Amino acid sequence: MKAHVSSILLGVRDMEVSKRFYTEGLGWKVKDDYGISVFFESDGASPVGFYGREGLADQVGTSPQGSGFSGLVLTYVVRSEARVDEIIAEAEKAGATILKPAGSLPWGGYGGSFADPDGYIWSLGYSAQGQDQSYAE
Repeated sequence: MKAHVSSILLGVRDMEVSKRFYTEGLGWKVKDDYGISVFFESDGASPVGFYGREGLADQVGTSPQGSGFSGLVLTYVVRSEARVDEIIAEAEKAGATILKPAGSLPWGGYGGSFADPDGYIWSLGYSAQGQDQSYAE
């Protein structure tokens, strides 16, 4: 198995709430909406989508119940501190829970984090050393 993620699927409780959060709140564009799953345009990166939480849990053979920190954090790298601030503000306006407001990070970068309506954690980061990171926005 290669160190590669073909797609990222988030199990969500309410498809419409999640779709509004990501499209209206964060400005994502829907690529495919199959009713039971939704995928967003990815600009060449691994596609991100969501699926009903219970259906996705059944599909992979686990319980849909869960609580606390899952150990998974989705990371989004940007090219400026200002962009971190903009995205945190967009997410908060869309209804995200701000877990860590934007600010200096212990390793010298700048970032913050939020949780979407289903509790999925997004970590935003910027580092002057990473100016040429091809995956950064």
